Amino acid sequence: MIFIMNNIKLSAISKALIFLAAILIIISLFVPVWIIYLDAPQYPEGLSLQIWSNKLAGDVDIINGLNHYIGMKTLHTDDFFEFKILPYILVAFAAFFAITALVGKRKLLYTSLISFILFGIVAMVDFWKWEYDYGHNLDPNAAIKVPGMTYQPPLFGFKQLLNFGAFSVPDIGGWLIVVAGLLLVVAVFVEIRILKKAKTKISLAVASIGLLMLTSCSSDGPVAINYNKDACDFCKMSISESRFASQFKTKKGRVYKFDDMSCMLEFLNSDNKQEVKSLYVGNYLNGQEWIDASVAWYVQHDDLRSPMGGNAAAFNSKEAAQEYADKNSVKVIDWTVLKGTNSGHEKAD
Repeated sequence: MIFIMNNIKLSAISKALIFLAAILIIISLFVPVWIIYLDAPQYPEGLSLQIWSNKLAGDVDIINGLNHYIGMKTLHTDDFFEFKILPYILVAFAAFFAITALVGKRKLLYTSLISFILFGIVAMVDFWKWEYDYGHNLDPNAAIKVPGMTYQPPLFGFKQLLNFGAFSVPDIGGWLIVVAGLLLVVAVFVEIRILKKAKTKISLAVASIGLLMLTSCSSDGPVAINYNKDACDFCKMSISESRFASQFKTKKGRVYKFDDMSCMLEFLNSDNKQEVKSLYVGNYLNGQEWIDASVAWYVQHDDLRSPMGGNAAAFNSKEAAQEYADKNSVKVIDWTVLKGTNSGHEKAD
C-alpha cells in the first residue's frame, strides 16, 4: 500500500512548487546567503560580513583589523573548504528538485524534503562550529585581553560583544533557501491530502503559509525582559520594575531595553540615532502586559517614583489613565505630548 502511494503521480500544483524551489536554489548562488552586522559608537554606519555560497564579502578587511587586536584569527575565503563544495551541493539539490518535478513521483518528493532538512541541520551545525572556533581560539599574545571573554557571534539574532553589537541573520540567498524548503513542505501537505480543500482554497493556504513565515521572521512584538538581570541600555542600571519598563526594536531587529520611559526617550533624543521599527511600554496596572507606546495613554506625577525619575505611567486605555489622573489632580497625556516633555532633558552621564 505504501509503495503504491509513493508512486502515485504528483499533482500539477506540487510539481509547480517543487520546480519553483529548484529555481530559488539556483538564484541563491548569485546573492549573499548570510550576513553578520556589527555596530559600535566608533562605526555609526555599522560593519557587515556577507557570506555567499562561495566567498566572504563586505567589510572583511576592517573586521580582520579589529579582530587582530583581540586575538581572533583573520577571515579568508580560502580557509573554508565549505566555499569549495557548497555551490555544488546547492546545484545538486536544484537538479534533484527539477528531476522530482519532471518524474512526478511522491517517493522522490519525500526524499527531497528529508535530505534538504538534513542538509540544513548539518549546515547550521557547521556554521556554529565555525563561529565557536573563531570566537574561542584566541591568540594569548593579543593586544586586548579580557579575562573570561569570548567573541563568538550569535548563530541567529543579536549578541553584545564588548562595545560591538553583533546581529546575525539570513541574507537574500538564505531566505530563498528557506522558502524553497517551505515550498517542499507545502507540496508534501498537498500530496498526503492534509489540504482537503478545493483548488481555489489551496492557493489561499499556500499564501497563508508564506505570510506566516514572513510575519514570524520579522515580528515587531515586544521581547521578554529578565528583570533584575537585564541592564538599561541608557543608564546601565538593572531593570527591576516591569510597570515602568520600556523597549524598542530597530529596523535591523535589535532590541533596546530600559528601566524607565525617560531613559528610552533620552536614548532616542541622543546623537546615537536608531531606525525605530516599534516601541513598547509596560502597563502600569499590569506589569505583565506591553502596550504599543504610540497608542498608550500616560500620566506624569511625582508620587509615581519611577526608577530614574521620569515618573510617567502608561495605561492601555484613556479611561484607566483618567481615573488615576483624577485621583492625583493631573492631566492625561498621549505619546506625542510625553515625547515633547522629555525632549529638553539633558543626557545622563
